[in-house]
Amino acid sequence: MRIEKCKLENVLIIHLDQFVDLRGYFVETYNEKIYQAAGIDVKFVQDDMSVSRHHVFRGIHGDDGTWKLIDCLYGEIYFVVVDPRTREWQSFILSPMSGLQILIPPKFGNGYLVLSDWATFHYKQSTCYGEHKQFTIKYNDPLYHIYLPIKNPILSERDA
Repeated sequence: MRIEKCKLENVLIIHLDQFVDLRGYFVETYNEKIYQAAGIDVKFVQDDMSVSRHHVFRGIHGDDGTWKLIDCLYGEIYFVVVDPRTREWQSFILSPMSGLQILIPPKFGNGYLVLSDWATFHYKQSTCYGEHKQFTIKYNDPLYHIYLPIKNPILSERDA
């Protein structure tokens, strides 16, 4: 495992070790001892998964108390992390083959656009859902200038 800082403060890119052979590949997506040894001492208490179809955009959501460890288990997503305090954002392409996870601290928002026919988005959380007041940032809010690679994503009422 290799950890890389990104331009957003305290957001980490985690490059997972992949073991590939003619059968496919194997990845250990989480091992508390390895993460703690790497300086990631976050206790996760809940795992969630969302399956979405092509061009669905979910988010941008966050709260003031939850760490999230994000990965894409199937398909490909365009993942966005936003710091509402500075209005800075950064995007990543996540897929099982990318071997990437993104660790997001509290007070940051995140959302994703499905690039493949279907995608499975997975995340670990340091608090149970609803323990902290959530916020939503519209992907097309002119204060943020967030780029999406399509013009008309499929949105929920909350995200529209």
